[in-house]
Amino acid sequence: MKKILFASILALSLLSCSENKSRQAPTVENAVDNAESSVSGAIKKNTRYSSREGNLVHEIYQELIKNDKALQDLDKRIAVINQETEDAMTEYDDVIQKSETYYNDATTLSNSVSDSVTKKQIEKEIKASSEKYDIKTQTIRDLITKIKANRKTLHDQYVVFKIRKTLPEIEKYQNAHPLKTDSLNQFINKQNALLEELKKLK
Repeated sequence: MKKILFASILALSLLSCSENKSRQAPTVENAVDNAESSVSGAIKKNTRYSSREGNLVHEIYQELIKNDKALQDLDKRIAVINQETEDAMTEYDDVIQKSETYYNDATTLSNSVSDSVTKKQIEKEIKASSEKYDIKTQTIRDLITKIKANRKTLHDQYVVFKIRKTLPEIEKYQNAHPLKTDSLNQFINKQNALLEELKKLK
């Protein structure tokens, strides 16, 4: 009886392996397997995709860019303006931040002045200088706030654009690889048959 059981398990294993091989054979006549779109290759390579390895939306979009000059130009212009924004913000932020740091440090240092009259006087001078600088740079601060808001909006819109451009590609991939229940049902039947056989063995 044990030999029969072993033979059954072995046969089932071999049959499953052969079915797996047949299922791995490339599907003919579809956009993915015929490589009509290089994007499909990116999707195929990332069948077992992990968020730790990257983002599939970006991967597919990069494949789209390879064949589209307009998208390449758009991507370059967005990269350039992002870098220019970063450079400009760094320059202005450094000056403003250094000034704010100075006034904070000056206020802290003034606390060490022992004479109360002198202490109040220097604190008044620090506050006056700080307020004067705030007024002088208010327009700059407003513009920086607007630029930073635009940068966020630009980022959001580009993300949305990428998703909308790549949604049709993942749908093409899905249509090229329809998932059917036949083989799964057959495998469940084989499992059940083996389970029934095991139940009869004592």
